Amino acid sequence: MIALSLERDVHAVFGGAVTGADVIGWTSSLILLATIMRQTYTQWKTKATAGVSKWLFVGQLAASTGYTIYSYLLHNWVFLTSNVALLATAVVGQFLYMRNRRRAKSAAGAPPSS
Repeated sequence: MIALSLERDVHAVFGGAVTGADVIGWTSSLILLATIMRQTYTQWKTKATAGVSKWLFVGQLAASTGYTIYSYLLHNWVFLTSNVALLATAVVGQFLYMRNRRRAKSAAGAPPSS
């Protein structure tokens, strides 16, 4: 019963039947997003930049932007939703990285770089 209700709800929202591929896609997207959000949370909580490359977030930002556009053009809502969320995480991660680097340099007495 719950599965039938869920399928009807998803059908109403997405306009089509949910396939096994959709379930795999959504599950994978949630796992990826959870791991990246955890990294961003840890970076925010510890205020540390050690071991974090700014290029990680720059690359994530570029890739997520490209994948967002690509997913939109294909009307692939699983990947569109996932990539918009990953794009937001990349922006937050880059902001935290730059803020934490600035704070670390200020604490060390070095002038912050632009």
